[in-house]
Amino acid sequence: MREMQFTAIALMALLTLKLLLLPVKVTNNSVINRSRWLMLSATVVVGVHFLLQYIFRLREYGVTQAVMLNLSLLIPATVLLSLAISCLQRRVKPADVYIGVSTWLLTLALLAFAVVTDGQPLLSDTPERRLAERVASVCFAFTQFYHAWRHLTNLKAMHDALSNYYDRDMDGVLRWMKLSIFFLPVVGLFIPLIVFFQGPWLAVFSLVILGGVFFFIDGFCSYVVSKGPARMQEAEDEGNEEEAQTVMMEDLRKTADSERRASMPLDTENLRRVDRAVEQWVSQGQYRNNGLKLPQVADELNVPRYLLTGWLRSQHLKYADWMNSLRIDEAKRVMREHPEWNNEAIAQHCGFCDRSYFLRKFKEATGMSPNEYTTIHTT
Repeated sequence: MREMQFTAIALMALLTLKLLLLPVKVTNNSVINRSRWLMLSATVVVGVHFLLQYIFRLREYGVTQAVMLNLSLLIPATVLLSLAISCLQRRVKPADVYIGVSTWLLTLALLAFAVVTDGQPLLSDTPERRLAERVASVCFAFTQFYHAWRHLTNLKAMHDALSNYYDRDMDGVLRWMKLSIFFLPVVGLFIPLIVFFQGPWLAVFSLVILGGVFFFIDGFCSYVVSKGPARMQEAEDEGNEEEAQTVMMEDLRKTADSERRASMPLDTENLRRVDRAVEQWVSQGQYRNNGLKLPQVADELNVPRYLLTGWLRSQHLKYADWMNSLRIDEAKRVMREHPEWNNEAIAQHCGFCDRSYFLRKFKEATGMSPNEYTTIHTT
């Protein structure tokens, strides 16, 4: 156990150093920098926790004594990690902070009340302290599941923003965040259980948790130096601009006088306008250009961006799905007329970013590979 504690101290020191040494161009981003300092604070707290366990040998006194320290320090550490994710998602609510801080303060209050009321020395094992630890553990688990629910809600909004801006799936941008969001509720579920264990099981679970923390921090460092945050911010900023335009138009409809309202185009007329523009744009094969973002397509259609978004919503489509659908239909046509073309040529002709993405989306849409489709439709 002491070897595991020493390993944890060293690992937290290395992760803290890695966070401190992130490139300046990354840390100049205020959102990333706040997330970095929250994570750095968490690694310091976890490192202090294992250092105190190592110095005072609390596990040798008994489970209750060690659990008091575990809950006092691991709860704020996991809350800090959860807030770091929310901050990176740019969707921190006051309730996120209040619930996390309240859970920690409640834990400290329960433990302090048990120590005061049982009248025993600080490192004693009493029924009152065991009960306080169990109640605090349950509160901790509920807090982590609340944060997980918030993270998943935010993640869906981020995924929708990407799908309604870029012409291809951008799941890779959020892959680290998805796995990290899964890790945090697992921590919230298992830490309240494993802190009461002893012997080999405690060491095994502790190593698993440490591995998760390493993935969490290392993945964050890799994510923030990639193009992912910039792409995410670009998509969300565009979505916010479209939302502002929509609200402005709704305000105009509500506040204008009856004559002005009568002169404004109806929603159905706007949709027909977009229908005509889209039909002409598709007939010209413009969708076969790779890397088309929604604002660029709106400009080519000569319609406001919010109208194109509204038209897609009326079709129950996301922008990326619409582009994939157009390109897959074109791929089917090409395969029927040019069965000698290889997948690389088809992908390039239809506007897919690469061959592997084309193969994956074609399989999802048709349930068969391009080669199988060509065989069926050319025999």
